[in-house]
Amino acid sequence: MDEQEKRVGMLSGGQVTRREVLKKGLIGAAGLTVLPAVIAACSSSATPSPVATITPTTPPAATPTPAGPAVTPAPTTPGAPTFIGPLTGQLTVGSNHSDASEVAGMASIDAAFKTATGLDPKVNKVDHNTFQTQINSYLGATPDDVFTWFSGFRMRFFASKGLATAIDDVWANVSSNYTAGFANAVVGDDKKVYGIPVDYYPWCVFYRKSFFTAKGYTVPATWTDFLALCTKMQSDGITPVAFGDDGGWPAMGWFDILNLRQNGYDFHVGLMTGANKWTDSKVTDVLNLWAKVVPFYLHGYAGLTWQKACDSLIQQKSGMFILGLFMTGEVATVDAANKTTVLADIDFFPFPFMGNSFDAEKALDAPIDIWMASSKSTTLQADLTNAKAYLEFWSKGSTQVLMYKSQPGFIPTATDADKSSYDVLTAKAVSIVSQAQKITQFLDRDTRPDFAGTNGVGSFFLTFLNNPSQDLAKFQKSVQDFWDKLPVYTGA
Repeated sequence: MDEQEKRVGMLSGGQVTRREVLKKGLIGAAGLTVLPAVIAACSSSATPSPVATITPTTPPAATPTPAGPAVTPAPTTPGAPTFIGPLTGQLTVGSNHSDASEVAGMASIDAAFKTATGLDPKVNKVDHNTFQTQINSYLGATPDDVFTWFSGFRMRFFASKGLATAIDDVWANVSSNYTAGFANAVVGDDKKVYGIPVDYYPWCVFYRKSFFTAKGYTVPATWTDFLALCTKMQSDGITPVAFGDDGGWPAMGWFDILNLRQNGYDFHVGLMTGANKWTDSKVTDVLNLWAKVVPFYLHGYAGLTWQKACDSLIQQKSGMFILGLFMTGEVATVDAANKTTVLADIDFFPFPFMGNSFDAEKALDAPIDIWMASSKSTTLQADLTNAKAYLEFWSKGSTQVLMYKSQPGFIPTATDADKSSYDVLTAKAVSIVSQAQKITQFLDRDTRPDFAGTNGVGSFFLTFLNNPSQDLAKFQKSVQDFWDKLPVYTGA
């Protein structure tokens, strides 16, 4: 769980965070994703088995890995990577998949890997909260051969510190199974590849189809159309945009998409990493755009949880709602008796375009989880062939679907994944993300956590939203000053 997500849980009195909602997803009526109203704390597991610290797996007695088959050559059929066994020796795996559904998914995948290769991975399972907080010491000491992590800034940081092994050779074998958006998400600062994307969930604009039909509203394709629709809804006595910023992170999603649409992927990523400045006039442009939509937000948004904002959409008091796909879970808690009907009525569309050169990027926030190879594992050199084979195995759609079947909140990234088991919204999410040329990981993954932390950018955004007409030059300088005073970043 990200630092921002932990903060949200504390500040909202135990409200469910966006990642926790995702990780606890269940399949409900009509095959659509339904989530329970109350979800366990982030460091808990449905089957209690927390590990207090990340202890690298102790390998069996040292046995040199005999020369075996190398990682497979480039696939002959695009979108369908192959795998060759058998393998010998050992493989250690560091996993933060500690919740019951994820443990089951991992078990299925590792069993399939053993069947395909004859090699049984030795898994070091740690609850995801502990994994996150101890990742620095873990990777810098004696980590496992491969480990699960996040793409974006968090991946690039550890790669830049020499704590991860580049896997360009593996990527050459499997790249045809990924869209450009996913490919961009696993490239380090040195332009080498450091991860295999395995699951994600997108942020889009949600609405109720029957409500739009009854009111005669049409889905806006451009920013101008969006503002015109907001104005029409407001004149009809409807709150145009459901928005709840309790905890601070929902506003980050708004800034992300506005900056991506107005200034493009490269500027946004540069801003998140410090290469670009918050005092830049391009940020001013984004804030001016944001100011135009603030009057259309749900009243009292600063103290509203995302669940309450979502309820407003479900109850047809608001017209649109921007959040991750996990928002569908709130339907079950609002109208349990009619949840099937209401879920079937939920639809979404990508955030409207600005009509500029960045429209072609079709960028969006779609946090991606990945698998990486460590660099300091004491057994990695002996296990390297096996490690790369395991990463390649995870690139297969058939592998990722095994996790999806156990944990439907994790949408497979591979283009050859069997989509027949997907619910309607998941299938649409796949279609939209597949068209994205650039994918970002959400602000609190794409920047350093202490900038996105308790007193960080979320608080600044709220200050802006409370008074969008303020002196923006002064406001932007205060954000940049905060960044400049942060200590040297050391990871996680």
